[in-house]
Amino acid sequence: MKDVKGFLSAILDSITDHITVIDSSGIIQYVNKSWTEFASQNGCLIKEKWQGINYIEACDQASEVDSDYGKQVSQGIRSVINQTIENFYFEYPCHSPKQKRWFMMRVTPLKYDQQNYFVITHQNITERKLAEQKVRDLARMDGLTNIANRRYFDEFLNAEWRRCLRLELPISLAIIDLDHFKLLNDTYGHQHGDQCLIKIGKLLKQFVNRSSDICARYGGEEFAIVLGNTSTTEAQALLASLLDEIAHLDIANPNSSVQPYLTASIGLATLHPSFGLHENTLVHQADNMLYKAKEKGRNRIES
Repeated sequence: MKDVKGFLSAILDSITDHITVIDSSGIIQYVNKSWTEFASQNGCLIKEKWQGINYIEACDQASEVDSDYGKQVSQGIRSVINQTIENFYFEYPCHSPKQKRWFMMRVTPLKYDQQNYFVITHQNITERKLAEQKVRDLARMDGLTNIANRRYFDEFLNAEWRRCLRLELPISLAIIDLDHFKLLNDTYGHQHGDQCLIKIGKLLKQFVNRSSDICARYGGEEFAIVLGNTSTTEAQALLASLLDEIAHLDIANPNSSVQPYLTASIGLATLHPSFGLHENTLVHQADNMLYKAKEKGRNRIES
């Protein structure tokens, strides 16, 4: 083979990973075809001439826009150059307006002709990330109703509580119990009861449309709704509509002492999170209000 250099260059250009090589100062010495094509297709200001650009400085500038990712990348590259670590590995999101994307970055040292260089690759790992996300989503879902399970409810409530604490916002929690659901099961069987729970889960989804809200199966025939940045008055209005919609499902429960159709009792609590206060206090108050709703005859909201 006469043109070995050209052959090796063609091999690098055939690789779908984005590859660049920098020197000890961070100056780009080489980029492959995938690197330049990705840059061109994603609105990068540098279109063709990458050689001579300081990649580390570019990462430092990116840290001013995204202090987390840019800072971690530039620190990682410097650590490899300074031989503090042998190589650097970093996974990061790089979403476009049309699709979610994730990449894996690696920095490894290269010695050539008595000079130190560093190979930086960016590999598209979107397929793996989406698969991992799907597994996480399945682990968070209740297998019957296809809404959040108790485990994810606890995680979400904790995160939303901390967000509302930081932003000084109110948070509301509703615990919903289906009135005399055991009688429905005894009358029509558990398979019919399961279908009713599925209908309730589908209905609850219509009442949580913000990232700060969630509906979950709390346990058995109990459900819960978290409403971030929502006052008691706002939550009461929403839950009153929910009670109406449950009645409109017209699920027969002829042996219930409340109505001949399925109804629900709801306990509602609203708090402004503060230091020294725990989200369990909110759960405890909502639970007490649910008990009060049952004591007062069910098919109602208490707050």
